[in-house]
Amino acid sequence: MNRYRIFRRACALLVVVIGVIGASIPSAANAAEPRLGINLAGPADWNTELPFVDVFRFSRTWISQRRGEAWGKGPDLKLDENGWVMQLESGCWAETPLCTLPDGHYPSGKYTVLYEGEGTIEFWGAAAVASRDPNRILIDVDSRKGGFFLRLTKTNPNNYVRNIRVLMPGAETTYRENPWNQGFLERWQGIACLRYMDFMETNNSPISTWNERSRLEDATWTRHGVPAEVMIDLANRLQADPWFCMPHKADDEYVRNFAKQVHEKLSPQLKVYVEYSNEVWNSQFSQNRYAGEQGRTLGLADKPWEAAWRYTAMRSIEIFKIWEEVFGGAERLVRVLPSQAANSYIAEQILSFRDAYQHADALAIAPYVSFNVRPDGDLPASQVTEWPVDQLLDHVETRALPDATKWIEQNKQVADKYKLKLIAYEAGQHLVGIQGAENNERLTRLLHEANAHRRMGEIYATYLEAWERQGGDLLCHFSSVGQWSKYGSWGLLQFADDPPEASPKFAAVMQWAKSKGQSVHWPASPSTPSQGR
Repeated sequence: MNRYRIFRRACALLVVVIGVIGASIPSAANAAEPRLGINLAGPADWNTELPFVDVFRFSRTWISQRRGEAWGKGPDLKLDENGWVMQLESGCWAETPLCTLPDGHYPSGKYTVLYEGEGTIEFWGAAAVASRDPNRILIDVDSRKGGFFLRLTKTNPNNYVRNIRVLMPGAETTYRENPWNQGFLERWQGIACLRYMDFMETNNSPISTWNERSRLEDATWTRHGVPAEVMIDLANRLQADPWFCMPHKADDEYVRNFAKQVHEKLSPQLKVYVEYSNEVWNSQFSQNRYAGEQGRTLGLADKPWEAAWRYTAMRSIEIFKIWEEVFGGAERLVRVLPSQAANSYIAEQILSFRDAYQHADALAIAPYVSFNVRPDGDLPASQVTEWPVDQLLDHVETRALPDATKWIEQNKQVADKYKLKLIAYEAGQHLVGIQGAENNERLTRLLHEANAHRRMGEIYATYLEAWERQGGDLLCHFSSVGQWSKYGSWGLLQFADDPPEASPKFAAVMQWAKSKGQSVHWPASPSTPSQGR
């Protein structure tokens, strides 16, 4: 009898031990697969990544001018549904800047300008007309002079100028089949995921209906973002999973039609990350205020921030269901519920509200290595600017990096509790002046120096190792290529023609991606688009 009791107690203990071990090991479905993704820089005439060979795609919206008036004080322009100028008043013209980059950081040479309709196009700045033929102009561009302006001085109202293309040297015969800059494609070869938040102009988006979407025919993609067809094409070419952010005001028809386009055109082996807007918890964005208002109207909570969290959960569930209906299930979807990295309480509130976690696959955070320098406080800008760069990097390494690691650990516990993957919608360093300190030029120079320092690469390597050690899955760096300024040093590279090996940040993330088995284009340098330096 005693032997039997001992045997039963031993079996029970073994069951407990196995249960504890099993609970600490993620299931195969939720096993972490750390990989590198990227947030692409958004459409703008100052975009330094130069993703398209047609630089007019990122032109600014038309600026109306009138002879004798101040800059930009021309009359309201009569535009068609795609943004093309249909008519000009006497003594007036419309113009737009292109490639407003400094120091020759885009290709010099002969650009081909193609258009439909009847009218007169002129250029000024770094471009001069070399020759004209009907609907075709050659311009000589010297990028060392900065950007250039395309000026529409005449247009026939019965056959107005439209479908303008301004093509980089050598792209006239290939742009239809391949609109992408070859150096851009090579740079992100092997990337696991393309997060299109900025490409879609997600923050503060005005879009609510499908008719308001960005279209291939639009005069510029800086109004409403890059069209879905183009983003899908890039994902297919790179065989990278796309991450789409549904506009915060988008109705069900928009969501359904967007999902249908993706289902019809995306390579079937690719998964799709789906997220409701971006950082809806963040009060600096209109999507936060919108969600708070909607949540309070629906009686989800009295406090606007809690209402925003709960509305995020509710609307996310609705969006996920639409995508599931279109895709015939969730197998190809990664349904993302986002939260603030520094406050895992918010993650708990979003995941648990109406059991939103049961409809999701991942909890997404942005665990930045953060040092936000203010004019006052414990470490005011006046004090930090006196530091040598090594002291600043010591602070990042001993204070900011452990904080980021702690945030990862805390949110991983929440993700595990709800059996979700932990992913990073944004990640990287976050050294920036705020609340007025961004206007301190000495501070800006110091933060830029730190970002270019070899130790930043070492900090990145430690950071990525911590992400992997804590069980993080996909990590999407913010951001890809962008010129550093007083508002931050977000780009892994500043310009498309920067030597990748010269950026410790870029080297660190690419080496990490390669160690994860990604076929990234490293250590070889991608083809550079610049011929002007």
